[in-house]
Amino acid sequence: MATAVSSVQEVCAAAKRAARALAQADTAVKHAALEAIAAALEARVGEILEANERDMQAGRDAELGDALLDRLRLDEGRVLAIARAVREIVALADPVGEVIDGRRLPNGLDVRKVLVPLGVVAVVYEARPNVTIDAAALCLKSGNAIVLRGSSSAAHSGAVLAGIAAEAAVAAGLPEGSIGLVSGGGREELAELATQTGTVDLIVPRGGEGLKQALQAVATVPVIYAASGNCHVYVEASAELEMAQAIVLNAKTQRPGVCNAAETLLVHERVAAEFLPRVLRALAHAGVAIRGDERTLALAGPLWGPDGQHGERAGHANPSPAAPGRPLLEIAPAGEEDWASEYLAPVIAVRVVDDTEQAIEHIARYGSGHSEAIVTRDLAAARAFQLGVDAACVYVNASTRFTDGGEFGMGAEIGNSTQKLHARGPIGLRELCTFKYLIEGDGHVRA
Repeated sequence: MATAVSSVQEVCAAAKRAARALAQADTAVKHAALEAIAAALEARVGEILEANERDMQAGRDAELGDALLDRLRLDEGRVLAIARAVREIVALADPVGEVIDGRRLPNGLDVRKVLVPLGVVAVVYEARPNVTIDAAALCLKSGNAIVLRGSSSAAHSGAVLAGIAAEAAVAAGLPEGSIGLVSGGGREELAELATQTGTVDLIVPRGGEGLKQALQAVATVPVIYAASGNCHVYVEASAELEMAQAIVLNAKTQRPGVCNAAETLLVHERVAAEFLPRVLRALAHAGVAIRGDERTLALAGPLWGPDGQHGERAGHANPSPAAPGRPLLEIAPAGEEDWASEYLAPVIAVRVVDDTEQAIEHIARYGSGHSEAIVTRDLAAARAFQLGVDAACVYVNASTRFTDGGEFGMGAEIGNSTQKLHARGPIGLRELCTFKYLIEGDGHVRA
């Protein structure tokens, strides 16, 4: 079981021992372990759902909110989807040993640059049980041992998933300690994990800014931050407005509680008068609360209220009670905090901008470097946006919701890095590798 070792130090030491064997494991052995994990998940759905319901009940009692509860919730379909994601990772090429560069030097030495596992990867995550398996599968396939540290809100789900995966992996031939779990502690435990220099090679935190700040204060182990996603959609003057509306709605409403959901809509002033009333009405009817700048409030006009009649003027909440199936319309002035917010909820900030340069400047000031999108038919505007926006993923005429390891053909992901060194964007198999140089000679000595 993943929980058999009690202390952080012991879990990490066991992972370090396992990592040495994992680095040399044949692809076939790793694949057998992943297939065993997928089969075990399918066979033990009932056990998983029972544990998850305990977390869900605790979350409801703590009034976590719909978005967080959705991230926490498992059902049979979601468990089977997690198992399918494991098998998708099996189908991917094994990155370990891949030659990424090679040449013969003038002195006759043969030099190859090859991918190798990082060693021990610790993943710290909040309220997402599926990360337990996604992260474990990616690490095992890339030859790494993994130490998991979930949040208290998903304690029961994480424990049963990690236990199932660890048992299946060991039974299939991987070493004990390949999957470790630390749980039950608070910030002291997190600080201890973040300072395991010598055993942990990398920490990937997957959570909000609070988790990021907690690690920044104490970590001595290298960290790749899979952090917040304050993402934007910019509707440029030449945009096809039906397309723009579909992209905005998808980016905001398809799953608002995730890091690649759009939090701010920017609209070029030349199309704002035509576009804003229609898109704001559509967002409101989808249950999205709107925070607008002065120009947005002025242009929005009377919007349809929940009873099917025209609501109050923009800038005010419709005071009438919501009719069945129709949310209360809410449009309020945006403050500085709205532009900087990752809502992770059905709320969006809206601003009218003068031009593409101002949109880029807004994103540079408030964006988190995650995912940004422009809707345009102007190639020059698209190119300016691609070059001017500093983010891991920059979209032209597509929703930000595609920033995902599975959507990118990576099988799954541990998180989305908003940093620039080593890994950026979805963290998949190759991002869990480093490299070494292999040099072969024939009695060479340096003069």
